[in-house]
Amino acid sequence: MTALVPTREDVLRPPGGGRGRRPALPVSVAISVAALAGAGVLSLLVGARAVPLEAVWDSAHPLHAVVAARLDRTLLGLAVGAALGLAGALMQGLTRNPLADPGILGVNAGATFAMVVGMTAFGLSGMGAYLPLAFVGAAVAAAAVHGIAALGRDGATPLKLAITGAALSAGLASWTTGLLLADRKTMESFRFWQVGTVGGRGTDVLLAGLPFLLVGALLALAGARLLDTLALGDDLARGLGRRTTRDRLVIAVAIVLLAGTATALAGPIAFVGLVVPHVVRSLVGPDHRRVLPFSMLGGAVLVVVADTVGRVVLPPAEVQVGIMAAVVGVPFFVALIRRTGRAL
Repeated sequence: MTALVPTREDVLRPPGGGRGRRPALPVSVAISVAALAGAGVLSLLVGARAVPLEAVWDSAHPLHAVVAARLDRTLLGLAVGAALGLAGALMQGLTRNPLADPGILGVNAGATFAMVVGMTAFGLSGMGAYLPLAFVGAAVAAAAVHGIAALGRDGATPLKLAITGAALSAGLASWTTGLLLADRKTMESFRFWQVGTVGGRGTDVLLAGLPFLLVGALLALAGARLLDTLALGDDLARGLGRRTTRDRLVIAVAIVLLAGTATALAGPIAFVGLVVPHVVRSLVGPDHRRVLPFSMLGGAVLVVVADTVGRVVLPPAEVQVGIMAAVVGVPFFVALIRRTGRAL
């Protein structure tokens, strides 16, 4: 029975990651909090126009309005990043698939497609309409990917899930583009959102999605022990008294709430949920009671830093956060595919 634990760590360990000595928990907490605070401050100060630190605190400063405008996107980036990092950790733990990510497994694409259908076919608008559509699209896409990947020999292996998710994402993206091309008005308001961005959003947008993010996060954090038990295998989990079907449903609902809301708020941002949990496991180990909260912190840091770098890398234009996240995530994904392929 104890042999199951090393095997799981071998699969989930990030490329090049070792089993060497990890930082103590207080050190990891201190590093994460410092990184989060630093990312937030940089997001307020850095951009097409640099802002001095005193402008953050002094409401009479001429550049304080710039800080106020950046505060909205910083808060949104923190919330979206935390949701994506947590959703990725949940997906990897639930499916025992190191390649799982809301973007790679079609969840983001499903949410996006459902929202565009609602906008173009039914004229729906506003976050109150977008959020339910995103939840439905995310849930249907996730179920479709798992159902298709489960067909044939060996069931839903990590590589089959990744390939199926990529194929479904490509198909949904093409249908989404087709709908947008037929509706120019919707396309004009949607085209920047489609690649993932936290800019141009007000506090009202974040407040509309915040209740769903909080419920998803609470379900996720409460399910940390469930994931650790499910990692031992369904038979052993049932032997320990777990209702595996119910446990999986709770985690799946949390994933849909987190990934669906994040997509509705900021558009489809891929690879955050892939990269962050792997890095976190290399720092704090495979225990989901640590992996989940640290994945929230790591996701928030990654999205805010990616947004900040995107503002200055090609001035005066901005590179959307979804593109910057892909710059980091694609090489990591390729390395992980190669590693996982050798392990299977």
